[in-house]
Amino acid sequence: MKLLVTGGAGFIGRYFCEALKARGVDFTILDLVKPEFDSGATACHVGDVRDPASVRAALVGRDSVLHLAAAHHDFGIERDTYFDVNENGAKVLCTEMDRAGITNLCFFSSVAVYGDAPEPHHEDAPTDPKHPYGASKLAGEKVFKAWVGTGDARTCLVIRPTITFGPRNFANMYSLIRQIDSGKFAQVGPGDNVKSLSYVENIVPATLFLWAKPVRDGTSPDARRAFEVFNFVEKPDLPSREIASQIYTSLGKRSRPITVPMWLALFLALPFDIVIKLTGKNLPVSSMRIKKLFAMRTLFEADKIAKAGWKSPIPLRDGIDRMVRWYLADGKGKPAVWRVPPKHIGGTPGLTSMGAKPVAAAPASPMPVS
Repeated sequence: MKLLVTGGAGFIGRYFCEALKARGVDFTILDLVKPEFDSGATACHVGDVRDPASVRAALVGRDSVLHLAAAHHDFGIERDTYFDVNENGAKVLCTEMDRAGITNLCFFSSVAVYGDAPEPHHEDAPTDPKHPYGASKLAGEKVFKAWVGTGDARTCLVIRPTITFGPRNFANMYSLIRQIDSGKFAQVGPGDNVKSLSYVENIVPATLFLWAKPVRDGTSPDARRAFEVFNFVEKPDLPSREIASQIYTSLGKRSRPITVPMWLALFLALPFDIVIKLTGKNLPVSSMRIKKLFAMRTLFEADKIAKAGWKSPIPLRDGIDRMVRWYLADGKGKPAVWRVPPKHIGGTPGLTSMGAKPVAAAPASPMPVS
């Protein structure tokens, strides 16, 4: 396999790079920025998945594509940008793969495609995304499904992960660990709402395991369809209360957080909501964040991947513990900063962080780097 990894400079992309390097896979990267780590890639192309020329150049000499690049943060991205990157980027990729004669694709989608659809959320369940991220990811899936439907041995494996966390990630789990470590965490309500999670050191080998399966030819029982979707969820699920409890344990702290009723927490969050609306800042406290963590149930099914023969080697609690140990050794005190795609092709990627407005990042190098 000669692989192109789009979005290879990101959080999940870095873990794929490490796994591919360890397996001796020849791979290259296409991303908006150069990796800030030794990727092991044959080449790193700085470019945009919406730009045909960038994609065309990155596909030279490749025979397969792992498509991770996406507009995916819930702050600092306009609705149209989600669809431009996640749907139009998929169209550009299909066109350029056809031009290059590439028929083998793996696409990272999201369980956000289920939205408000009723449980259980298995792969064949209805989809009803409400946020533009989930809606644009579903639109991307439809582009790839139509592409596979044109035949000529085209294949697409779709992975729908839940919230993915692990060492070197500065998103929601990092913020929760930091709040608990600082003593600023309060348990809102009973905390019995289930939060399905994905641990990064499990999802990477699980993806490679599924992708290695042969496409169904009518003779092999251990195969997948030309277009096939798999949820990725760690089991058993944990309620938010137990997630917080594990973090306390891993930090070596006693688990006795202040308990606040939901109505009071939402009332106290009102000033933060007002500041967010007036200034556009991404504050760590808001009514939506409180609802997401302590009220919203995010339960997804993983029976299909289990039946395919996959079992995560790292239990969920151990994954949380590993992230806390990274936080204590290296991540503590570092700013939680995320890159966001520019509104238009050729723009400078932005940066957003807790307590700040989205800002422009330093311009990326326009030339491929090794």
